[in-house]
Amino acid sequence: MTSSSSRSSSGGEKVTASHILIKHQGSRRKASWKDPEGHVISNTTKDAAVSQLKSLREDIVSGKAKFEDVAATHSDCSSAKRGGDLGPFGKGQMQKPFEEATYALKVGEISDIVETDSGVHIIKRTA
Repeated sequence: MTSSSSRSSSGGEKVTASHILIKHQGSRRKASWKDPEGHVISNTTKDAAVSQLKSLREDIVSGKAKFEDVAATHSDCSSAKRGGDLGPFGKGQMQKPFEEATYALKVGEISDIVETDSGVHIIKRTA
């Protein structure tokens, strides 16, 4: 398969990634599987969400915690039930900042904080 910069869903390279999402009061939807009424999310500032995510990232990078375990307990995305696994996706399927960060990672790498309309994320490229 040749590496193509095609943006069509049929010809583009797919990536596989997991993520940890922390929602905050600026997120487009203020509810999650662990906060169905959105009470905690509505009272979480973006700065607090970023701070929490940075701390979680440090635990993962230092080896104190596994990415999948942290995702399962802390992520506001329903993918938490799968250790943060989003499965494979191609270009144009995710919000632009998320997509660009994921495609820039090498397999096994973990991103810095990535902001989208959904909240703040760290992303681990898995394939």
